[in-house]
Amino acid sequence: MRKNWDFMNKPVEFYFDFASPYTFIAHKKIRKIEKENSIKMKYIPILLGGLLKSAGIKANVDIPIKAKYMIKDCKLWAEKYNIIFKFNNYFPIKTLDLMRCVLVAEKKNFAQNFINKIFDAIWKDGLNLNDNTIVEKLLKNLDINPKTFLMEAIDPKIKDELKKRTDDAYKKGIFGAPSFIVNNKMFWGQDRLEFVLNEAKK
Repeated sequence: MRKNWDFMNKPVEFYFDFASPYTFIAHKKIRKIEKENSIKMKYIPILLGGLLKSAGIKANVDIPIKAKYMIKDCKLWAEKYNIIFKFNNYFPIKTLDLMRCVLVAEKKNFAQNFINKIFDAIWKDGLNLNDNTIVEKLLKNLDINPKTFLMEAIDPKIKDELKKRTDDAYKKGIFGAPSFIVNNKMFWGQDRLEFVLNEAKK
């Protein structure tokens, strides 16, 4: 049964990193909710690795038994929500430069399209975005000049901004991705999205 969230009147912040397959699932669920209802969530790029380091938490990839379980778990959630999903054979994808690119795309007012394409490239198409030549080809397909765009992404101001957003997220109590903040309350995990929306309509 479709839920109507048109009366949702509180801003929702969505903290994400392309590196996380669970965040991809959350992203797809958000896109569907936004398409069916007149709402928008604020996407805030962070660096998951930096966040985990601050929180003293090991990444799933560093815990073999957990990493193995994560692959099966993500596939189950994707099937539940009819999301086309392919666990990336090149996992983990190093997303530092890609997350910086989101900030450049924000300044150029095409962040959402960029975010959609990168998420799909990693978790739908299974591309190896650890390979710079593949990243450059992807950018060209988006009508972006790869050299100029990637040079902008290593600007010290962009680097500092991503670090600041990651640090700010940690200060707000965020320790992983995907995470949401609404009404000054933090929710972690794609399976908490309904709780997020319920909180937003209060």
